[in-house]
Amino acid sequence: MGLKCSPQVKQKLAQRHGVSLEEVQECIANRTGKFLEDMREDHKSDPPTQWFIAETDSGRQLKIVFILKDGDVVVKTAYVPNEDEKRIYIKYA
Repeated sequence: MGLKCSPQVKQKLAQRHGVSLEEVQECIANRTGKFLEDMREDHKSDPPTQWFIAETDSGRQLKIVFILKDGDVVVKTAYVPNEDEKRIYIKYA
């Protein structure tokens, strides 16, 4: 399983959210909960959009949003989660 991220998404992560691809990799390695599927109509995709919340090695909590495609994790976005997202993840993951 590889990690893929388009140049546009990588730029958005850095400029808009202050998140590096290395931090995304750390969150994947540190994840303890399961993946949740984004069921909102505006965010549905094929393959389905999934997400999780985990900490980087330095303890920064991030929400990682991705799709699984051909055995790879394709990053759509990553950012510091809001309180509602944290609550949902704790409840269902």
